[in-house]
Amino acid sequence: MNLRALMYFDELVRTSSMRAAAENLNVAPTAISRQIENLEEYFGTPLVERSSRGVTLTAAGELLAERAGKTLRELGHVHQLIDDLKGLERGRATIYANGATVASLLAPALAQFAQTYPKLRFEVHITSARQAIDALVSAQADIAITLFAPKTSEVKILAKRELVYDVILPTGHPLAGKASISLKELADLPLALPEKTFATRQEFDALFEQAGIPLDPVFTASSLELLKELVLDRAAVTVLPALSVAREIKSGQMVAIPLAATRGVRANMELCVAPDRDLSFAAATLASFIETFMGNLPK
Repeated sequence: MNLRALMYFDELVRTSSMRAAAENLNVAPTAISRQIENLEEYFGTPLVERSSRGVTLTAAGELLAERAGKTLRELGHVHQLIDDLKGLERGRATIYANGATVASLLAPALAQFAQTYPKLRFEVHITSARQAIDALVSAQADIAITLFAPKTSEVKILAKRELVYDVILPTGHPLAGKASISLKELADLPLALPEKTFATRQEFDALFEQAGIPLDPVFTASSLELLKELVLDRAAVTVLPALSVAREIKSGQMVAIPLAATRGVRANMELCVAPDRDLSFAAATLASFIETFMGNLPK
């Protein structure tokens, strides 16, 4: 068995098509087929079933597919570590992040970091917290920055910071000068909230239910940017950590008002890495920078 065979098999799994895999790898379909046959001979069992509808994996193929992708990613990671040993301060860091961590931490941190290390490259994926953790475990991600992440022993938390969700209003709103806003007052406003699959929304739904106050948002969206735009256009108010709209607050476009007489919604923003994997120069330097950046965020 050779590495090329695994690479061809991994691409075939991703595309479910000999022809598509061949096009992506810039080889002939017969080359893909030949390497798959080599793998089947090595393992002594069929790995794929071919039909007019494409290629499907056998049980043995599913087992190999689950491990082949991670193996190839780990080998790519080792290649980066070897480059680091040779003093090549280039490389790529892959970051998975979710929710309000993007505007609160990741975007401003990356903007500063890239100025110091212009030769490094960054791949950013915006996903759910669960997907971010899974990406770390499967070696797809070097770093994960999460909110409302499930508790697990599969990751190492380098740093954490509590974020408090405030009511976000456009400047000049009738309630913008208040010291706090009650849940009843909030329920009477045109609200823009995340959709129900978001952990933030679930926390707010529970908060209103406990208070016995009906919650009927005017806008429900999966995009936090859309929530911010609706506030800027004075069509709605929303709930976000003040750090997520720090730029808009500083420029005088928005204000953040705490919720009154309640602990509200709080979540730990966590910087995570895989506990059993050495980071490359790019990823390790970025992780250290983000850790320091988190510690310097305003209270």
